[in-house]
This record gives sequence, structure tokens and C-alpha cells, in this order.
Amino acid sequence: MKSKLERMDIISAYREVGTYRGAAELCGTTHKTVRRVIERFDADQNGQRPRSRARRGHNYDAVADLVAERVAKSKGRISAKRLLPKARAAGYTGSARNFRRLVAEQKALWRTDHHRGRRPGVWAPGEYLVIDWVDAGAGLHLFCAVLAFSRWRFVRFAGDERATTTLALIAEALAEIGGVPANVLADRMGCLKGGVVANVVVPTPQYVRFATHYGFKPDFCNASDPESKGIVENLCGYAQQDLLIPLLTDADEGKPVDVHAANVAARKWCAEVNAQLHSEICAVPQQRLQAERQVLSPLPSLRAQFGPAPVTRKVDKLSCVRYGSARYSVPTRLIGATVHVVIDAGKLLVVEPSTGEVVAEHALAAPGTASVLDAHYDKARPATPNRGPRPKTVSEQRFCALGADAEAFLIGSAAAGNTRLSADLDVLLGLAVAHGEEALRAALRRAVAFRRFRAVDVRSTLAAGAGTRSPARPVRRWWWICP
Repeated sequence: MKSKLERMDIISAYREVGTYRGAAELCGTTHKTVRRVIERFDADQNGQRPRSRARRGHNYDAVADLVAERVAKSKGRISAKRLLPKARAAGYTGSARNFRRLVAEQKALWRTDHHRGRRPGVWAPGEYLVIDWVDAGAGLHLFCAVLAFSRWRFVRFAGDERATTTLALIAEALAEIGGVPANVLADRMGCLKGGVVANVVVPTPQYVRFATHYGFKPDFCNASDPESKGIVENLCGYAQQDLLIPLLTDADEGKPVDVHAANVAARKWCAEVNAQLHSEICAVPQQRLQAERQVLSPLPSLRAQFGPAPVTRKVDKLSCVRYGSARYSVPTRLIGATVHVVIDAGKLLVVEPSTGEVVAEHALAAPGTASVLDAHYDKARPATPNRGPRPKTVSEQRFCALGADAEAFLIGSAAAGNTRLSADLDVLLGLAVAHGEEALRAALRRAVAFRRFRAVDVRSTLAAGAGTRSPARPVRRWWWICP
């Protein structure tokens, strides 16, 4: 519709040029618009009411009542795709696109008359901790919690959404908060919901004992009402976009994401977002949490335990514990001590009962195998088995004292099946007195190189003196046997 100023410009232009098309070129419009403006102006000047335009009919007018009825029955949720066959049966012959316009108009009218009229959430300090789960894919589940007043965020990954996992993460969130709020708000999670009576959620006995231990009231949203906990729904979307997607992008394709590595990234992410200015409250959540802690209830002196009791094992002489027919190493200082074995997200954790410290962490091993960490022992495992010479007699001790060449000769002679090795040692010690230890070492080195492991071979080498050739790498020769 033209404004009053634009209409006056059109009228002035028409009076100046006297034609519809000339006025249209001056005003940048069409001659039909100029004619309509002039006719309406003349009618107003003569006191005549302009003729009202008759309403143009639509090809869907015959089914408009049917669509309005169906939209009202479905509370504005039915789609035009499902309504179109019924409209065709009722006589509608127009296009699907035109029918979608009708359904959209009827839905808009229904929502205008049936708006829920929600109020914004007003959170008091120490009142609510809001929690929710998200299926993150790739074998991961994302637990999110928000302290409503300070907007302090808590995010962790887990391998499942069981009740024990949920309660353990709530306990971890409360421990990091440093206090307990009055209420914990959740949707109707199957792991926490024992039943529903008259739209009132009955929590499970395990959840009731947990809430009583920490001193908060369990609260649940209404069914199909995610808006009542939109504060945590917003965190779920933010964590998926800013934490989960980069984490899955950096992971190797085809390999599952390790829960412990994902939680390391989640802790760093929480520390980052809680130290930044929140756009809605215009405050830093970590700083606001310091003030909110003054009205939070104190944490209980004992932290609740979840799931079955840990398995007890005694550390054997190999500094290992057995679980599931497999061995797992622990620090050697715990040999003979009793420890607890806990299975968490595919990991075996060895916990020292007196301190509660996790002293060893292993991936689950197959039965009959062993998971051994070198850090649990004084030194790393040698590349070859340590089965070298251990001299006992005086002759053996004097011969091995000659050094590595003597030990190599002893090992090689034994491997060659020299049954007179013990007597040969006395002979070789006599050669050391006659020719000197340095000459004997050189002769032993030559004997090992040419694999001559008898005392007579060493004597021959010493007798030859400087005329012997130095050992060289053997040359590979080929020969053919003719038939």
C-alpha cells in the first residue's frame, strides 16, 4: 500500500503531465497504479466511497473447514502430506503446494489461539542443578549438568546411561561444585524413574537413597516438555558442536573413541567455558559459583559408592593380580598386599584400599595373557632372556673375570655341545698364565668368530702368534651339482 506522501507525489505528477503513463514514468511506478490512486482521490473529493474489491476465491475453500478440524484435533502437529489424500477425497483438485499454504495458515491460526504463554525461568542461588543425557554416537554418551543460577557447566563422557553411571556423574558434579543444591531437575530418565502415577514420577529406591545421602530433592519434568529444562538442552547442543564434533574429527576413522581420553578433553573444555564471560548473565560462571557456594548445602563426609562392591585381590610374587584368568601388573611395593579391582568403561583399575588411589590402569586382556607395564618394575624388560653365565667354582669365576670375550666363548662352546668344557677352562687359564690375558682374549675372540670352541683351537691360535689372519666376513659361494 502506498503511503500518503507517495500518493500526493503521484497526484502532483498527474496534474503536471496530464496522463497516467507520463505520471508513472516520473514516479517510478505503473500507469495502473496511477489510475487507481487518481480514481480513489477523485472519489474522496466527491464524497463517494470507493468500490470495495470483491474477495477472490481459492481452490481450497471447499476443504478449509476439514483442514481446520484436523489441525485442531492434532493440536497443530499434523502435516500437509498426510492431509492431502483426505482433501483429495473431499473434492480438492488443486496443487500440493497450494494445499500446503492452507495447512500452514490454519496451523498459524491455531497456535495464535492456543499459545502456551510460558514465562522465562527465574533461578535463585543454590536452588537447581539441571541434568540431561545425550547419545553422542561412536559408542559415547554425553552427560551434561548446569547449576542454574551461576550457569556453571559440567560435561562428561560415558559408555552407557545406566543408573550407576548417572549417579556417579551426579556425585562427581557435586564434588566439583563443592556443595549440594536444593533440587536436581531431570527429565523422565528410565534409569531414575521407577514409575508414574497421576503424572507424578516415582523415583527408584536407589535414586531416593542417593538423594537422601546428599540431601537434595529429586525433581522431574513433565512428559514431552523439554522447554522446562531448556537451560541444559542449550548446553547439550553447545557441547556437541564445540566439544564432541572436534573430538570425533580428530579421532582416527573407524576406531572407537577412548572414554578416558574424551573425558580429559571434556575437563579442559569445562575449565575453558566456565572461565569465560557468559552472554546471558554477563558474568563469569566460575566467579559466580564462588558466591553461590555460600548458600549450598555441605557435601556429606562419605562419598556414596555405586554398583557392585569392588573385587579383592592379593598381589603375588610377580607383582601381579589375576582377574578373568589374565594377569595385570601393579607396583612392586604392593607385593603381598590386598588391593581392589574395579572395571570402568573397558578399563581395569587397581585401587589401593587404604588411600583410594588408583595405582594401576590396564586395558582388559584376554584370558591366559598378561598386561605388564615396565613402570611398575625397577627396570624395563630386557630384549633377550637374562640367562648368562653365573660362575660358581673358582675356575669358572677366574675365566668369566676375563670379560665379555670369555663369556661369549663359554656360551658358544656350551651351545656346540662341548662336554669337556669344564676341563677346557683349566687349560685356557693355564694359557692365560703362559701368553698373557690380552693375548688370550684376542684368541678367544678369534675362536668365537670362526666358531672353534675347543681349548686346542685356542692353543693353536696362540702358537701361531702374529702370523694369524684377522677374522673377516665369510664369503657366500655358490656351486652346482651336475647330474
